[in-house]
Amino acid sequence: MAVGIGYGLSPALMSEITIEQGAVAQSNFHDYQVLRIDQMPEIEVSIVPSAEAPTGVGEPGTPPIAPAVANALFALTGQAFDRLPLKVKKVNAGTRSS
Repeated sequence: MAVGIGYGLSPALMSEITIEQGAVAQSNFHDYQVLRIDQMPEIEVSIVPSAEAPTGVGEPGTPPIAPAVANALFALTGQAFDRLPLKVKKVNAGTRSS
């Protein structure tokens, strides 16, 4: 469960796949960083029993985490984000920039 969130947070916060000379530059985890356990935020997971699709508890957390973080950053800073990893321009603590 939390692993899916970690895999979603990784490109949101720090990693990206780049193309060099028409090929993907990252070949494995040594040059594509994934959040390590000591970098993960505390996560609380609640599993709601259901027979409806989708099923499973691992992967459904991956796709929505980057947009959720981007929306939270927008609410905090007023900056819109349309690229990953998310890069926040300098923000004064406790104030929202325009």
